[in-house]
Amino acid sequence: MVDLVDMTSARRNRSSRAESSPVRSATGESALGETVRADFPILARRFGGQPLVYLDNAATAQKPQRVLDAIVDHYAAANSNVGRGYYRLSHLATDVYEQARETVRRAIGAEHPDEVVFVPGTTAAVNLLADTLGRDLVGGGDQVAVTGMEHNSNLLPWRRLCESVGAELVVVPADERGRVSAEDFAAALGPRVKLAAITHVSNVLGTVNPVRDMIAHAHRHDVPVVVDGAQAVPHRPVDVRDLDADFYVFSGHKVYGPMGIGVLYGRRDLLHRLEPYQVGGGTVKGVSTTEPVRYVPAPARLEAGTPHIAGAVGLAAAFDYLDELGWDTIREHDETLVLAAVDAVGAVPGVRVVGDPAADPNGIVSIVVDGIHPYDVGGHLDAHGIAVRSGVHCANTFVDTFGVVGTVRLSFGIYNTLAEVELVRDALRTVTPGTWTTEHPTERFL
Repeated sequence: MVDLVDMTSARRNRSSRAESSPVRSATGESALGETVRADFPILARRFGGQPLVYLDNAATAQKPQRVLDAIVDHYAAANSNVGRGYYRLSHLATDVYEQARETVRRAIGAEHPDEVVFVPGTTAAVNLLADTLGRDLVGGGDQVAVTGMEHNSNLLPWRRLCESVGAELVVVPADERGRVSAEDFAAALGPRVKLAAITHVSNVLGTVNPVRDMIAHAHRHDVPVVVDGAQAVPHRPVDVRDLDADFYVFSGHKVYGPMGIGVLYGRRDLLHRLEPYQVGGGTVKGVSTTEPVRYVPAPARLEAGTPHIAGAVGLAAAFDYLDELGWDTIREHDETLVLAAVDAVGAVPGVRVVGDPAADPNGIVSIVVDGIHPYDVGGHLDAHGIAVRSGVHCANTFVDTFGVVGTVRLSFGIYNTLAEVELVRDALRTVTPGTWTTEHPTERFL
């Protein structure tokens, strides 16, 4: 079992004066958080008289007014089913839905709009691929390769596939810093590996995997790769063609869009090979009781039933909003907050940073407090109006490698500020053991 990596030991010896000084970052101060906060209505809420400090963006991000307006406007002005009705309102709804697909295509660098499939989210996309692509490629005695840092949503569908067909799940472990090297990944790609599934960014540590290199290694073995981009898309520009991705999936609600909408990108030649995952309205050209069913091409053949049209519209609005802010600005903001957080919380005695989030900042800093259960830490921060995620983050197999019950995850969004990092630091100074620590020291849930 790997010891917990403490990247901040040198910082703990600072004077009390340094510990109480305003938080700063090596890259300066980012004004983005203060600039955009007014765009997010929920941030005006107060809990117990305290303003909301929302630092659980890796679970779900808040929605700007533009996204909320786009959803309401759709229902107020264009609500109808798509691809069904031969009347103007239905044509309008279809146009709006396909415009949203085009917006997503541009946002992720896909070549064709029909390479974008709207799904309920990342989990749904991976399950779709496991039950279509997976069952087409993987049989008894074959292998599926994953990394040791996968979220359960990019682990369990492949494990279930392997168990059902008699294949083997090969797990490429992370090192002591919570990283998976491209070389270790390549070494796992033996002749039995028929498919690989990897996360772009860890939802626990914010570790950024070398996915371009990993994909290149896989392609040398003719192995297609499914990339979980749920934690990457909100924080960095993604170009699926530059990555040479076969499949890339993510959720809208993490990228400031609505819940219940996500994207499955698939390279056109591969996507059109997939059999329908669900069948029903919108997936067929014609049906009889005796003749073979004629299914329409992708993406419609993979979007059975009434799609989440308003969700797609809201997701497109979210991408337009981020595009206007500018990805260089967003990346600089991420770096500023992550470096500041690593520096600030590391200055608090007993607080340890897991992994090395400063190496390639992606909005996440995961910590433990010596001798205190992460749920007690999370509850203490909540009492100060600070919302964080505590536990194993649906990735307990990865958390287990560090020998801890769980972590406390600070995950930043575009509206967070250095002042909020300072509030976290100050609150951590007063945390004490609570019920979880004294009565349930090893208990945890997802």
